[in-house]
Amino acid sequence: MNTSWQNLISINPDIRFGKPVITGTRICVSDILSWLSTGMSFEEIIEDFPELNKEHILAALAFAANRENITKIIAA
Repeated sequence: MNTSWQNLISINPDIRFGKPVITGTRICVSDILSWLSTGMSFEEIIEDFPELNKEHILAALAFAANRENITKIIAA
């Protein structure tokens, strides 16, 4: 799995109000993160949403990690 998250996640103002989604779906990165946070396994997510695969879930995690990494609080 060498595909980077940039190739699997897109942002379009006309899809889910511009939230980051798995390209070609209407499934938001935040949806995947929420499912994982409730304890769903990769296998359970893929079973419920067969349009997803392990690579998509890992891309959502990588996207979130990248966003967290670039978030900074600037003192006034």
